[in-house]
Amino acid sequence: MNTKYIDLIDQTFEFPQDEFTLENRSLKFHDIDLMELVEQYGTPLKFTYLPQISNNILKAKGWFANAIKKHKYKGKYYYCYCTKSSHFRHVLDEALKNDIHIETSSAFDIDIVEKLKASGKITDETYVLSNGFKRAQYITNIARLINNGHKNCIPIIDNYEEIDLLSAAINKKYNIGIRIASEEEPKFEFYTSRLGIGYKNIVPFYKAQIQGDKKVRLKMLHFFINTGIRDNAYYWNELSKCLKVYTNLKKICPTLDSLNIGGGFPIKNSLAFDFDYEYMVDEILNQVKIACDEEEVPVPHIFTEFGSFTVGESGGAIYEVLYQKQQNDREKWNMINSSFITTLPDTWAINKRFIMLPINRWYDSYERVLLGGLTCDSDDYYNSEQHMNAIYLPKYNKEKPLYIGFFNTGAYQETIGGYGGLQHCLIPTPKYLLIDKDDEGNLKTSIFNEQQTSEEFLQILGYNE
Repeated sequence: MNTKYIDLIDQTFEFPQDEFTLENRSLKFHDIDLMELVEQYGTPLKFTYLPQISNNILKAKGWFANAIKKHKYKGKYYYCYCTKSSHFRHVLDEALKNDIHIETSSAFDIDIVEKLKASGKITDETYVLSNGFKRAQYITNIARLINNGHKNCIPIIDNYEEIDLLSAAINKKYNIGIRIASEEEPKFEFYTSRLGIGYKNIVPFYKAQIQGDKKVRLKMLHFFINTGIRDNAYYWNELSKCLKVYTNLKKICPTLDSLNIGGGFPIKNSLAFDFDYEYMVDEILNQVKIACDEEEVPVPHIFTEFGSFTVGESGGAIYEVLYQKQQNDREKWNMINSSFITTLPDTWAINKRFIMLPINRWYDSYERVLLGGLTCDSDDYYNSEQHMNAIYLPKYNKEKPLYIGFFNTGAYQETIGGYGGLQHCLIPTPKYLLIDKDDEGNLKTSIFNEQQTSEEFLQILGYNE
């Protein structure tokens, strides 16, 4: 009988996969021996495998290069990293090895940009696209960056007042973009995105506030929908409307030469994940070219702002199953030695699913379980995978510790979880490892930060005077 966990996986998925293999009866992720990490550093722990950041960037650049060549597309492609996905220096340092650009979303992002410039990681030629609703400090910081000579900082206009605010603070000619307020999917609670300016209002806005202003040059139209880049009627319909705005605007605005299609590439969230990235890139460029050729305007340069796609698949978290609670005839709760709310907040906040696999005991029999976190909060649980309605793990055995890993967790979880600050029920932030490769291709691991201590919590809470 095929009753072992390895049998379940073999019967359900194609396994092994590019990033997941078994060796010595335990799981490896990108050739990282996860049990070795557990034995050396303990659990809970989080890690970032830095080379995967570069791997994904290079894959995307390759897809766009191929599409540009295939369609004889006259514009260029620029890859921007969406910093809000992960602001850590080690993430930016790795990403910027690949000749990319940056998208910012708040005032303090500009301080990071200036630090990167001071260290030589970026130059005045690096594009800095500043999105978001711009309060006074954000305006001030953008103006400082431009006034100090950053040629390719492009604030993306989100509302009708921002041009006046920017012009009052910037002492030279500067470039801008305009964000389109896309229409959301019918299932959304609202019809139009709160971000940007409506489709029908963009050309009148340009004529009223930009066309006659010699200080301001419109260079970019920014398009992004909340559901990301998907091969469905909704996405292609919104892209078509965006291209109509672009071609109409281009006919009256000669400085407009770039289209920013935002981010939204999905990342792998299941062993059954299937997304044809190359087809999507090819078809997007094809649609842009067709629309521009029909309207007899030059094709734009293409910008993207990939955040989760850049950093998401580099991250992982490992926990130990501490105990099993049989709460009724059907439900067995495996309690982990951390909290989902604090360490993987998207599982709690938006019901996001990550790849979840045991690290060890793949050749043991399995059972259906629920996973519970340590906090005294009824919502601190993880109870389903995207590909099935239950979690199956090797059977709990008090004498044989079970370790489980969540993978492709590298985007947003630290910032949303408040890394290094207060945590729900004062469950500490886990130890955080950085995993890289040396010049010979050998893996090397370092501790970025130890697990939080009670002293750190007491300091934040004001008890240590």
